[in-house]
Amino acid sequence: MPHPSARPAATRQPTAEERRRSQRVLVRMPVVIHVAGKVLPGNTHTVSAGGAMVILKEGISEGTKVTVENPITKNKVDAKVVRPPQMNQEGSLVPVEFATPCPTFWNIFFPPHTN
Repeated sequence: MPHPSARPAATRQPTAEERRRSQRVLVRMPVVIHVAGKVLPGNTHTVSAGGAMVILKEGISEGTKVTVENPITKNKVDAKVVRPPQMNQEGSLVPVEFATPCPTFWNIFFPPHTN
């Protein structure tokens, strides 16, 4: 007989990784954030087809609309800050989500998401 606290896999809550809409890739590349007439240079921490975690010298408030620029390709995409930034030793970690998924923005191949 199964342990009373054991739940079948079909009824367990999905992990954070399983809930993600697209795969994330840990990669450091230059990025430029345009917000309220300011140009903020930074680097990516992680990227996905739907956005990125960006390292900036200063934080940007949750809900702020920004434009993310890939300075290598000069491509730009509209985005917004989806959670309050967190500080780490390198600066402020700012999570941005693209207005619409843009899998080619980072010039990285993202395999299909499987769940």
